[in-house]
Amino acid sequence: MFLTTDPSRCLQTLIMTDTIAKPPRTRRPKAPPAPPPGDETPVDAAETVDMGLLGESIGFLLKRVQMAVFTDFIRTFSPADIRPAQFSVLIIVARNPGLKQSQVSAALSIKRTNFVPLLDSLEARGLVKRKLAATDRRSHALHLTAKGTALVGELTALWHEHEGRIRTLLGGDDAHAHLCGLLNRLTDMGGPVDDDADTDAPPPPKPRRRKPE
Repeated sequence: MFLTTDPSRCLQTLIMTDTIAKPPRTRRPKAPPAPPPGDETPVDAAETVDMGLLGESIGFLLKRVQMAVFTDFIRTFSPADIRPAQFSVLIIVARNPGLKQSQVSAALSIKRTNFVPLLDSLEARGLVKRKLAATDRRSHALHLTAKGTALVGELTALWHEHEGRIRTLLGGDDAHAHLCGLLNRLTDMGGPVDDDADTDAPPPPKPRRRKPE
């Protein structure tokens, strides 16, 4: 292939190319058979699904609300690279300096196995520091660093922005306060929260029985 600045040569080349190197004809795929009468699927199927009892299930609705709220939270807090669980830990430590790790994890209903790597991530970023507890030298008390304190101030502004959108959707401050009150009534339902209770992971496989030799 060559380059040319002559318009007539360019046009001639295009004509020759179109004549000599025509693409092969391809057969159009056959259209799928039409569904039988009465079995048509609506275009917006998701909007017409009958949710049945789920439409009045508190647990199901709370899960959907949580997903929607977390989506907005993550989008709002993305400039600070902070996730909801990290934000919760920072707020608790900021309001209660010196709490032990076990106290913070219990307040947030986070198991120790999940809380330790979460705390490690905040400590690695220089936002939280561990100190030996004054009353129990075997435990660690948590404090914000100067960097963590400054970040909490920035995060609080982002939180007001995020929470303001929720207030608007609910219809104002009174509705927001009423909903918070109703949700707080449910926090003690069923006893201690198991943060691994709601997962989509399949149950672990049953151990295979060894055949007798």
